[in-house]
Parts: sequence; structure tokens; C-alpha cells
Amino acid sequence: MKKIVMTGGGTAGHVTPNIALMPALKENGYEISYIGSYAGMEKQLIEEQNIPYYGISSGKLRRYFDWKNFSDPFKVLKGYGQAVRLLKKLKPDVVFSKGGFVSVPVVLAAKRCKIPAIIHESDLTPGLANRLAIPSASKVCCNFPETMKYLPEGKAVLTGSPIRQELLSGKKEAAISYCGFEGRNLPVILIVGGSSGSKVINSAVRAILPELLDHFSIIHLCGKGNLDESLKNLEGYAQFEYAKQELTDMFALSDLVISRAGANSICELLALHKPNILIPLSAAASRGDQILNAKSFKAQGFSYVIEEESLTDDTLKEAIHEVFAHKEDYINAMKKSNQMNSIDTILSLIKEVSLKK
Repeated sequence: MKKIVMTGGGTAGHVTPNIALMPALKENGYEISYIGSYAGMEKQLIEEQNIPYYGISSGKLRRYFDWKNFSDPFKVLKGYGQAVRLLKKLKPDVVFSKGGFVSVPVVLAAKRCKIPAIIHESDLTPGLANRLAIPSASKVCCNFPETMKYLPEGKAVLTGSPIRQELLSGKKEAAISYCGFEGRNLPVILIVGGSSGSKVINSAVRAILPELLDHFSIIHLCGKGNLDESLKNLEGYAQFEYAKQELTDMFALSDLVISRAGANSICELLALHKPNILIPLSAAASRGDQILNAKSFKAQGFSYVIEEESLTDDTLKEAIHEVFAHKEDYINAMKKSNQMNSIDTILSLIKEVSLKK
């Protein structure tokens, strides 16, 4: 049996694509182990998959002054030593990394142990952790055509991002019941503002609700603590702090999605062929990766983009009516994308580098 060690952590975006790959790896006879941080969010997510999990020391490399910058390099060195020992014990044929700082010592250790490593970069420009790990990798997968120019020639492969296959099997009827939309025969808009929600998106959506509800039913995932009790019984408006298993059914029911522009989220929209409006996190609140992601999807004809600074009641209304009027154009553009078979493409790369070991 072939063995693979997967790594990545720090955020859900560094873990969920790994989880999406796992069923295909198992079907192809791979024994999977996972290396993450001692107590990062990845630990619970991976253990829920009944995958053996190994924690190592992990430090973060920051671009700004912080006293931890003096101690964290020693944590990384410790993690590197632990990763070397683990890889010698586990003897995998290949390492697959989704990024995050815990992955850096694992990929470097793989090179030390002469084990091929494949890295996946979600965003349009590589993050710092992946930039540190790329020289030790055999292949680097990416989501965007524009990313290829930032990666070493011969290593870069445009794959798209693995998405959870259960997202493709949602049931509209279940979402209608869950949201209380029985007897309401109108198209549905799904608003997803991220796990903590977005105050600016929530405010813009709620300001135009009366007009929207004449034409649409609205599912609003507004983030923890952001429910508006005054709108609780408004017909056609279903608000939730977040959704778990129900999200699959909500996607199936939706005709238009309003979303942030995190790489994994927009790749899910692409795979589902959902016409969408992207409102990327502003550069003031991030390294600007969501803005670049959104611009790429706009250029490929997949998305309509409103920059957060330009978001108003009027620009949101205009965007909704524009996208809905031309939804078939967006759907057709997404159907032509060559990034749809990401799991098969990545699996082929894993087999390829395993054979070369």
C-alpha cells in the first residue's frame, strides 16, 4: 500500500482541500497520515476524519515587529527535527502540503529524507510559508493562471482547488424546508460573509431587503452574533449565523451567491457553476490576496466584483440585477474552465512523483 503524509494548518483554507482529497486517495489505495500543529484547528478537523494525526512544534514568521519573532524560529527548528523523525518513522511515498506555517518544516524535512513533496497554493500570489517551502517541492499546484509566473518553471501545474464532493449533491427541497420558503416561487440569493460575517456586507444587504424581497428569496449567513431579531419573521428572508451540513443544500437552491473572495470559497462557486458577486476583503484588512483572486475570476468571466470601498446600497442593487440578467453568460464561462477536475489532476501528480521516488 502506498503511503502519503498530508500537512497544512492555521486556517480552514489550509485544511479543507486536504480533506476533499482524502476520499480519492483512499479509493486509490493510499494510507494517509497527517502532520499539523499541536493544537491548531486542523487537529480537530483531521481527527474527525479518523486519520492518524501527529502534532509538531510550529512558529509563525511575521512581516512586522513582534517579540515572538525572536522565539518562533526556534519553534520552527524544533518542528523540523520532529518532522524528520516522523517521516523516517512513517516512510511515506509522498508528502502533500496545503500550506500554513506548520507545513514549512514538514516540506523541508521531506527534502532531507528524499521524499517528494507537492505543494498547493490557493491564492493568486504565493504566501510566505509556501514561498519558503517551494524550493524543496517537486511540484507546485495553483488555482489561477496568473500564479504560474510566480512559480518555478517545470514545477508549476494549474490544477484548481480540491472541493468537497458532497457540495455537488445538495438537495433544493431540504433547503426550502430549512429556510421556510415553501410556496415562495422566486429565485434565491445566498449571502456568505465568512465564518465571522461581514458588517459591511450585512448592512448593505439589509438596507435593500424590502426591494430585494419583491424579486428574490434571501438566505443570509451573517456570522456569529450578527442576527437581526427585528427581521426574524420577515417572509422570504432566512438568516443564520452559519451553516454546516445545510450549506450543501443552500448552494443547490441558490441562483446567485454573494461572497467574500477567499480562494477555496470561490473555487467552490466555480465548481458549482454559481453566478456570483464577489466582495473581497479590503487591502487594509489583509495582504490583498482576496482582491487579486476576485480580479482573476472577473477577468475569466466567472464573477462580478465590487471592491469593499465601493460597496453601497446602490452598487449592490445594480450588481444583483446585472448578474441575474446575464447569469447564463457566467454559467457558460465557468463550464468552460479547465480547473474543474482538480482532484483527478492532483491525484495524477501524486502518483507521478510517487513512482519517481
